[in-house]
Amino acid sequence: MNQATHLSPFVAWPADRTLLLASQSPRRAELLQLAGLPYAIEPPGDVEAALSARLIAAGTGPAPYALALARAKAADVAARRPGHLVLGADTIVVVDGDVLEKPRDRADAALLLARLSGRRHTVITAIALCSTGPGPGSPNGQGAIDLAVAESTDVEFLPLSAAAIERYIATGEPMDKAGAYGIQGYGAMMVRRVEGCYFNVMGLPLARLGQLLGQVLGGPSGGMS
Repeated sequence: MNQATHLSPFVAWPADRTLLLASQSPRRAELLQLAGLPYAIEPPGDVEAALSARLIAAGTGPAPYALALARAKAADVAARRPGHLVLGADTIVVVDGDVLEKPRDRADAALLLARLSGRRHTVITAIALCSTGPGPGSPNGQGAIDLAVAESTDVEFLPLSAAAIERYIATGEPMDKAGAYGIQGYGAMMVRRVEGCYFNVMGLPLARLGQLLGQVLGGPSGGMS
């Protein structure tokens, strides 16, 4: 179990409860720890690939697409861990109306990065909170919960040469990230400008998460008063 040492001053999180993170992303885990939210990693089952294909075939828009995937991940874990509050998330990169997911291979990563070179794009992260009902891990005795929001951030890249793209891919950093880059790593040097929540680009919009937790838990979350 990964767990933060101190509780957040902005979220009325019960000290004896743990948020289940339906993700294996180390970046999301780091951000939950940064925010002071006790968590445990509980990866979802294989729900993403089939749902993603159906959503694409149906012509689903970018934000609804990300929301559906975040909800599916959270619901999958919540069904197996009744009474626990589960956080699901999905991050996508959008350019020219197209959804860019994680690259399939190095060649695909090069194509994605070349497409983003010198341009603005939008990063959308959807987050979902789900619980099947009260239980030993349920905060404040809440019943069934199904809440989700999507946050958007605009990012502008510097122009990238083919050689720079190849060197970046050689680091391995792009291969497990939507849009084939990580803003918190080597990829930071490609970014000219960010408009919106920086943490959203990393995969978890912390301020929006705090507001969503405030709806579930009550207390100071989101208001900062």
